[in-house]
Amino acid sequence: MPITEPVVLIETIGRVGVLTLNRPRQLNALDDALMDALGAALLDFDANDTIGAIVITGGDKAFAAGADISAMAHWSYMDVYRSDFITRNWETIRKVRKPVIAAVAGVAMGGGCELALACDIVIAAESARFGLPEIKLALLPGAGGTQRLPRAIGKAKAMDMCLSARVIDATEADRFGLVSRVVPDEKLREESHALAARVAGFSLPALMALKEAVNRAWEASLSEGIGFERRQLHARFASEDAHEGMKAFLEKRLPDFTHR
Repeated sequence: MPITEPVVLIETIGRVGVLTLNRPRQLNALDDALMDALGAALLDFDANDTIGAIVITGGDKAFAAGADISAMAHWSYMDVYRSDFITRNWETIRKVRKPVIAAVAGVAMGGGCELALACDIVIAAESARFGLPEIKLALLPGAGGTQRLPRAIGKAKAMDMCLSARVIDATEADRFGLVSRVVPDEKLREESHALAARVAGFSLPALMALKEAVNRAWEASLSEGIGFERRQLHARFASEDAHEGMKAFLEKRLPDFTHR
């Protein structure tokens, strides 16, 4: 009996957890099995006190080519409604409190683009291509694409991408604000791991509070977001790490965070 390769490869490097989508023959098309495995791995890393940041990546040709159309082609409305399609497993990433970095090479189409958008930071290789081409199938994005993309790049460009199935390259994605930086393909792993290691080196409670505060800016009014930010800052003064960080600064030394 042939040994089946796991659809998500799991690796730990210091305080960084690395998850590699592993359906190369299908260009990492996102089926239920892969999304179940990815969600479980994300929650495991989120619950692991030795992990401070998470990287999600794919292959050289594809981060993820989108949802698995071959699995969806014969579904009915009742099939997707009763199975809670997307909500059941694609939304797991929203539960993750630690910083999540997408390292994208090759195509990130449809659900693959939406997965990247759901991450906190997106690093793109020069070969990266982003698109939401669901309109070609008389469908529309359903894993947050119509909501996160306009927030990331503005209504006009989001409408252009969604309504015309326009694909943008890494340079455009950087200019539009969809990604945080672009690196050579051969440097993607190194740069994404270095960024994740830098992030993971800071106080974990502060990182989680920061992530929650920035996400609040997307989801609430300015006044509510500012109030939330203020309370999060106040709460840091109950943190051992914050006092250690300030003391280390005054003593001109590196802080020794205990993530408490």
